[in-house]
Amino acid sequence: MDPSTSGTLAVPGAEIYFEVRGEGPLLLLIGGGNSDAAVYKRLATVLAAGHRVVTYDPRGNSRSVLVGPQVDQRVEEHADDAYRLIRHLAGPNAPVCVFGSCSGGLIALEVTVRHPDRIRLAVVHEPPALSVLPDAGRHMALLDDICRTYRSEGMAPALVKLQALHGGRPAPALPEEHNNTDFFLRHFVRPFTRFVPDLTALGEISEKVVWAGGHASRGDLVHRPALFLAERLGRTVELFPGGHVGYARYPADFAERLVEVLAAVPPGGAGRPHGTTGGGL
Repeated sequence: MDPSTSGTLAVPGAEIYFEVRGEGPLLLLIGGGNSDAAVYKRLATVLAAGHRVVTYDPRGNSRSVLVGPQVDQRVEEHADDAYRLIRHLAGPNAPVCVFGSCSGGLIALEVTVRHPDRIRLAVVHEPPALSVLPDAGRHMALLDDICRTYRSEGMAPALVKLQALHGGRPAPALPEEHNNTDFFLRHFVRPFTRFVPDLTALGEISEKVVWAGGHASRGDLVHRPALFLAERLGRTVELFPGGHVGYARYPADFAERLVEVLAAVPPGGAGRPHGTTGGGL
C-alpha cells in the first residue's frame, strides 16, 4: 500500500520526511540506525488495516535532510523530532502509540519520558543501550574500535566488527530509499550506544513501556539491554517473530504480534501485570 499522505515537517536543523497509511488510532514507527521509512513499508501496509501508521526518515537519513553541517546525532534531538511529528499529525492532545526498534527504541523511550501524556504505549524493540549493562566498558571499547576502524580502514572492515552485536552474523540487507551507512557509522553508532536512559523517570512511566525482542536474537548482544532494563524495572520482555529486524522479514506475523501487544493495554495505559511474558521468555 502506497502512503495516503507524504510530506515534510520543518524542525530545528532538519526537514523530516514522513508517510501516513491507513485510518484509526495513530501508530508511529521509528526506525533504527541507517534505516529510513522504506524499512517499515511492508509492516506499515499490514498495520494500516486498523491504524493510522506514520513512518519517517530520521534526520540525516535519506529524504530527511539536515539544515547545516553533519554532526553527531543525539537521542534527545531525535525524540524532539518524533514529538513534533506527533503534534503535527495527531494534534495537541491525542495520545498515540509508538514502536521503535534498535536506536529507534531509544528514541521511543526518550519521547515517552519527556511527553508521557502523549504516549499511550511505547513498544521498545532491542534498544542498543549497551551503556547500562554491567560489562558496559567492554562494549564501549568495541564500539570505539569500530569507529576507529571506519575512520582508518573504511566501511567494510567496520561493518565486519559490528557483527559482534548480532551474534557474529552480518546485518541483514534491509529495504531503504538511500544507503545511509556512512552517516550511521560516522555520526550515529558512538553517541547512541552511549546514551543512558533515565531509569528513575522510566520507573515512573513503566506501565507505558513494553520491552520487546526477537525470538531469533535472544542470544545476541543487541538483545541484552532490553532484558536488563526490563528486569531492573520489574517488567518482562515480549518476544516477537524473527530476530533484530523481524519486522522486515516477517511483516504479517510481526504486525499480528504488535497488534496483540497494543490491544493488551487499555486506553488508560495500565500495563500488563508484572511477571507475565506474553512472548514466552
